[in-house]
Amino acid sequence: MCLLRLSALGDVTHVVPLVRTLRAHWPHVRLAWVIGKGEHRLLAGLEGVEFIEYDKHSGLAGMRTLRRELRDRRLHRGRFDALLQMQVAARANLLSAFVPARRRIGYDRARARDGHGLFINERIPARPGIHVLDAIGSFCEPLGLRQTTVAWDLPVPEAAREWARAQWPDDGTPTLLISPCSSHVLRNWRTERYAAVAAHAAARGWRVVLCGGRSELERATADRILAAMPGPALDLVGKDTLKQLPALLERGQLLMTPDSGPMHIANAMGTAVLGLHAASNPARSGPYSDRRYCVDRYDDAARKYLGKPAGELRWGRKIEHEGVMDLITVADAVAAFERYLADHR
Repeated sequence: MCLLRLSALGDVTHVVPLVRTLRAHWPHVRLAWVIGKGEHRLLAGLEGVEFIEYDKHSGLAGMRTLRRELRDRRLHRGRFDALLQMQVAARANLLSAFVPARRRIGYDRARARDGHGLFINERIPARPGIHVLDAIGSFCEPLGLRQTTVAWDLPVPEAAREWARAQWPDDGTPTLLISPCSSHVLRNWRTERYAAVAAHAAARGWRVVLCGGRSELERATADRILAAMPGPALDLVGKDTLKQLPALLERGQLLMTPDSGPMHIANAMGTAVLGLHAASNPARSGPYSDRRYCVDRYDDAARKYLGKPAGELRWGRKIEHEGVMDLITVADAVAAFERYLADHR
């Protein structure tokens, strides 16, 4: 069986429970997963899966290379029994044409786009109003299975956990992690507001840790947060690897972040999430296990920018407008933080 989901970090995290479901029912099934480079670094070591990287910048030449690699690795006898085509972007749809498979399972018509229907011959059930993870989990249903449990158990090496343990002492101080940047810049919150919530947490006796990648945006954002804070914070931005990130997020009690990959990785590692949602609907793409500590201004955004309530929008509609995240106030985030405290005294 071949899985095709190239990106992003959060979305490939949602695929892991599907892998667990497939292997629980069919322990000997051979799974190949066509995936992006960064996403492969995060999930490398996932048992029972042979990963095949696809460089999203390689175009048709890369697609032909993928076809040769599938043939050379002898991952199928002529073709796969099934392809699970779990990405509807035009590039992923075209790439799927280079994967020989008898059954080609894709999204229902409501969620398909960019010619998705031309590359598949079966569809998952149409269920509007469900979380992204549940939509991905339903790819096993045309195969006669149901995803009745959700389990991640991400592959985290012990060396990564040792690195995470070395970053701050186990002294009983609760830790607020802040991962301030999404790859969608219009989902990002103002730095002075992050700093205000961080200062509130510090005043409540919490340790504050900043984390993030190595991009110029993430470095500049962290520097502005640190400059606006009245007290110190541990700055780990750009210092971890994708293998160390899950271990780092696992050590915190609470992660504050916009809709981003770290949100879903933290959720998979069992860490509570203070999610900041205005540009996206937390019911669809928020932390899967627990959204009690999320700030939800999605309906306010729909009314302000689109002139209608969220309930009248197409499921999954993004509202990535300039200034949309300003609908989330410091008081909103502090109230979410206090909800966590009240539940975990």
